[in-house]
Amino acid sequence: MKYVSEFRRGDVAKALAAEIARLATVPMNLMEVCGGHTHAIFKFGLPSLLPPTIDLIHGPGCPVCVTPRDKVDKAILLARRPDVMLTSYGDMLRVPGSASSLMLEKGRGADVRMVYSPLDALRLAEQHPHKRVIFFAIGFETTAPSAAMAVLKAQAQGLTNFAILSNHVLLPPMLKAILDSRDVKLDGFIGPGHVSTIIGTRPYRFVAERYGKPLVVAGFEPLDVLQAILMLARQLREGRSEVEIQYTRVVKPEGNPVALRALGEVFEPCHARWRGMGTVPTSGLRVREKYAAWDAEALYPDLEVTSEVADPKACECGDIVRGAKKPWDCRIIGTVCTPQTPVGACMVSPEGACAAYYKYGRLHVERQQPTPVG
Repeated sequence: MKYVSEFRRGDVAKALAAEIARLATVPMNLMEVCGGHTHAIFKFGLPSLLPPTIDLIHGPGCPVCVTPRDKVDKAILLARRPDVMLTSYGDMLRVPGSASSLMLEKGRGADVRMVYSPLDALRLAEQHPHKRVIFFAIGFETTAPSAAMAVLKAQAQGLTNFAILSNHVLLPPMLKAILDSRDVKLDGFIGPGHVSTIIGTRPYRFVAERYGKPLVVAGFEPLDVLQAILMLARQLREGRSEVEIQYTRVVKPEGNPVALRALGEVFEPCHARWRGMGTVPTSGLRVREKYAAWDAEALYPDLEVTSEVADPKACECGDIVRGAKKPWDCRIIGTVCTPQTPVGACMVSPEGACAAYYKYGRLHVERQQPTPVG
């Protein structure tokens, strides 16, 4: 199955769905942790294949969606400085802060640039020695190694006009916070494939061992997702709770040792704020003191922003990213909030749940149905 088409075979999908229906005779609430899974689920119409006993709940696996507004405000303050060139990924430029966005600041004359990786930002620092080039680093364990490597490369080159503003976060602590939440009832997890290529599966053991919930790390093609759901249904039917890998062609239990070494060298865990969850202990990554010369927060300690900046009252992004609500529960989705005029981060990001509902037409179908209980 090395060709993409083989992961999208309709006959195999129907066979998997039939086996899932045979096993899932009782309700099963499964959270797909990664936004990439959410888009695959709706793009390929997987809910129409699944029995009504399977309820798929969108999780926090969109790094743009979980970035709190105060972090965006901090990046905006940096972008307003005449000696700073602020860089980040394209979708991050459109995420609203409390009163502006990086894209709006660019329109007002700030030097804000889209890059595809922190190494692009590093090259800009080489080309513009009279500017401090700051990379607004967001993402889970998937993108954090590239930010760490950029810092190590800047140190090796003696490039002192490059820095990162770290908003990297860690998924396992967030899963614990979700499991400890009283208003989110889950039976299992479709684990994040990309994150797991870096950290492996060992960090998820607590999900099965302490909370008794199965977790299956899955790939992003429709047959990957269906097979992961089947593996979860089988575990639940047999009364097991284990961490399994469906995405065996990419993910190894030990993860990527080279990437993990770079992470451990440059970053250390810290408490971090998440949209919708507040502060989650040891769920963030900050730059170690030995690399303070490349840490924007150490270089600009006078940045003052409100630490608790709420989303607009009508926006449900906070509850959506932690699985307490679904996009159709939001009053403004598809009307006031669209990809062209996003109110919340879940509509901005290509991996956001609201963007998936809007793009693939689920919004108009699902909104007419009653909101599932639990």
